[in-house]
Amino acid sequence: MGAMTDNGALHFTKGHGTENDFVLVADLDGSHDMTAEQVRRLTDRWAGIGADGVIRVVPTQAAAEQHVRDQGAQARWFMDYRNADGSAAEMCGNGTRVFAAFLRREGLETADEFAIATRNGVKQVTFDGDLIAVNLGGWRLVDADGALEKGFDAMVKVHGHDPMPGLSLDLGNPHIVVALPDSADLASLDLTVLPEIHPAAPHGTNVEFVRPIGPGHIAMRVHERGVGETRSCGTGAAAAALATRWWAGADTAIDVWRVDVLGGTLRVRALPGQQVELAGPAVLVADGVTTLA
Repeated sequence: MGAMTDNGALHFTKGHGTENDFVLVADLDGSHDMTAEQVRRLTDRWAGIGADGVIRVVPTQAAAEQHVRDQGAQARWFMDYRNADGSAAEMCGNGTRVFAAFLRREGLETADEFAIATRNGVKQVTFDGDLIAVNLGGWRLVDADGALEKGFDAMVKVHGHDPMPGLSLDLGNPHIVVALPDSADLASLDLTVLPEIHPAAPHGTNVEFVRPIGPGHIAMRVHERGVGETRSCGTGAAAAALATRWWAGADTAIDVWRVDVLGGTLRVRALPGQQVELAGPAVLVADGVTTLA
């Protein structure tokens, strides 16, 4: 599927991973970059196609960033991901699976395992039955102000609730995970407004709110940086599982987690070497033509 024609028509595919949805645009020669305004128009749910973000499918060697082009020896295709507000993002866990499903459908990749390039480095993708698994790579606790000792390093304020402690993790993009107190109901949280973070995150952050369900099983809602509340967030699910695992302590650590999000269920696996894998479905739901003129 081509990207933009000479008359301004834009061919696109709509897809989602656990209802975290994206507009995919195939720019197979890397000649049609997108402006922030164009991204905002495409993702507008009233006047555009509607999505949480835009994924531009571009040859790795044609990427604008040198550190992405350097990944060309390992990955032929670059997932140029933009948030709904037009800002570029380092990574998107659900987006990697939808991106991989598109590459396979279009014959751009044919193997069950292959690598893709992102702004956060090369990610390995594996097709596993009905699921697509992605090694998201390394992660770390930010450990601001002694989080490893206190169990948290930030306070998060949601409308109608007292500030709640959160733990900051870096999965190539920023996250703060909040374990909800018994007084807060996950389903009734008002995430229509950006949560207040103290200390403020200078470049914004994703915020995950977690309720334990059972051993190796949590439920989560998320407010995504540059988007708002979404039905799912892949790196957010990984961050939520890893934070819950860390809070549980090394003696009771579980490596495989089920994470229930509004749009379905994801599997998170803690891997050796401080790495993490995300697995879940990916669905391509429609192809169409629009215009950016």
